Amino acid sequence: MPEGHTVHRLAATFGDLFLGSRVSLSSPQGRFAAGSALLDGHVLVASEAYGKQMFLGFAPQPEAVPTEELRWLRVHLGLYGAWTFAGDPATAVVHAIGAPRKRVGERETVLAGGGGISSGASASPAPGDWEPPAPRGAVRVRLESEHACADLTGPTACEVLTTPEARAVQRRLGPDPLRPDSDPGRFVEAVVRSRSPIGVLLMNQEVIAGVGNIYRAEALFRAGQNPLAPGITVSREVVLDIWRDVAELMADGVRTGAIVTTRPEDRSRGEGLPDVGAPRRLARQNTDAEPGAVAREDSFYVYQRDGLPCRICRTPIALSVMATRNLFRCPTCQP
Repeated sequence: MPEGHTVHRLAATFGDLFLGSRVSLSSPQGRFAAGSALLDGHVLVASEAYGKQMFLGFAPQPEAVPTEELRWLRVHLGLYGAWTFAGDPATAVVHAIGAPRKRVGERETVLAGGGGISSGASASPAPGDWEPPAPRGAVRVRLESEHACADLTGPTACEVLTTPEARAVQRRLGPDPLRPDSDPGRFVEAVVRSRSPIGVLLMNQEVIAGVGNIYRAEALFRAGQNPLAPGITVSREVVLDIWRDVAELMADGVRTGAIVTTRPEDRSRGEGLPDVGAPRRLARQNTDAEPGAVAREDSFYVYQRDGLPCRICRTPIALSVMATRNLFRCPTCQP
């Protein structure tokens, strides 16, 4: 499931490609035909993310429309959802954002044509002759403008909402560290009043919106915080520091398209113990192929490093399960 920084980058991508444009919406799969009909031919006037959900605002005309009169397409990609993009030769578009495809591959695959796949073999059509590629797979929604198109497959949620309905969804979520209108005090109070482990609370989208398993593991390690500690046992100061650190890490993810939580001086540490078990599958980074980018094996302190030495104290990183999700931690640095 994409973490929150990915969805904020996704909202920015829609803003870059479609904001201010009149778009056609359809449902090649047929499951969202009624919803698409409500927005077909409208103008995209707003694109925003809240946690792991994206909200696209549509109006009948490009002129200023009161926010309360907009209709919103709410999309939650979940574990299997993805957006796939294509555009004409003059439009730089990403290939895919979501899972199981590359999650934020904005800088990995830039398409020059409309085929949806960067093959490098076919000639690019003239800008006026661009035709969008045929939908591939079970496309729930196709959003198309004169210069680009976006196909949605496999989302957990996809619905059309009024503004009051969209705001009601957002009010049920915890504060999003990437939104300037978020109140960190809500997060702090939710944690320190709860008997649930802080490691569970960080994954609860009603407590803090946008944090996934990577940011959870890494933020708790950087704070020296045991994930098993009940929220009521953690000081407000520590909880607020975790918020600030998560906000900084996620903002960096929005900026770079990759999650990197290690400090430069720690990236060469933690070697020397043999790996254990079967070959591990490391989280892919969208900057993997970029010269000078932090290598994926150097990007994290604990996430997917079970059995390897802690970069700080050399204790083997532990792996357990918390609320059905893998939990990575250092038993020494997070007592």
